[in-house]
Amino acid sequence: MRAATVHACGEPPVVSERPRPRQAAGQVVVSVTAAPITPLDVLCATGVSYFGVPALPYVPGVQGVGVVAEGTLSAPEGTRVWFPTTAGMRPGDGSMAHYCAASEEELVHLPDGVSDEQAAALGLSAVAAWMALTWRAGLRSGEQVLVLGAGGVVGQVAVQAARLLGARRVVAACRSAAARAAAERAGADAVVAIEDGDDAAALSARLAAACDGGIDVVVDPLFGVPAAAAARLLSRGGRLVNLGGSAAENATFDSSTLRSRSAAVLGYTNNDLTNDQRRTAFAEVMGHAVAGGLSVAFDAAPLDGIHAAWAKQSGGTSSRRVVVRPWAG
Repeated sequence: MRAATVHACGEPPVVSERPRPRQAAGQVVVSVTAAPITPLDVLCATGVSYFGVPALPYVPGVQGVGVVAEGTLSAPEGTRVWFPTTAGMRPGDGSMAHYCAASEEELVHLPDGVSDEQAAALGLSAVAAWMALTWRAGLRSGEQVLVLGAGGVVGQVAVQAARLLGARRVVAACRSAAARAAAERAGADAVVAIEDGDDAAALSARLAAACDGGIDVVVDPLFGVPAAAAARLLSRGGRLVNLGGSAAENATFDSSTLRSRSAAVLGYTNNDLTNDQRRTAFAEVMGHAVAGGLSVAFDAAPLDGIHAAWAKQSGGTSSRRVVVRPWAG
């Protein structure tokens, strides 16, 4: 079969011939129709993630959508599914290929009404945003939410999800004009610019002007100065949930601010979810996608365009998820 293949860490994948996976016990083989290029895919392929250097060569793709080609009683041939993989994190191949082996117990059956590409574009990024708000932050109806980096896929979903979950006001903060436009389309009540050279005091002042009082929940894939600025505005019992460090690996928080408000800074990773939690969250996200409450912009690319598609996604500035379609010509 044809597949995108990473041959050297730090280099984009190239299309090559790989053996078609064989079905093993507890697995199905999926004919892949859509595979998103995510920040986790790019990070793993650099060889510097906390998962370590991947076993080379390998097919990237930590998630995908497709149709079961070799199935089981609970997932027969022809079933349309979403599936995760551990490509780049453990030895083995991922979803950016004609076929991929997937764990039967981790499959999510996809409903009608959402395209393969949209389901893939939402994927684990949408699960992260949804679970950061519901499971980690425990968002309650009537609370105010700030979404940092709201132009990315996680941020766009977080803005929409906060609204679906009953937030009274959702404020977004983004760096580029394109990202701010994406946050506006997602439905943010106000969008604040994150500017080069910002310190925590300056950014906090702009955020405060856009917010209606204290912030109850912050969704933060950035860390660094944006997180430090947001923490200054947390309400009593406020929660800042960190999902990444794309701005910086370190942030400074004042002890007195956190203690005086009983505020919390919480970490989040999809890797801590159980299979049941991930399946349930994905099903909830897909239900809202079918109903029109959740969507993200994406660009589709054929497998032969993997080099350009990978470069576009790895730049880290696009507000659109790139989705590879392995069978596209």
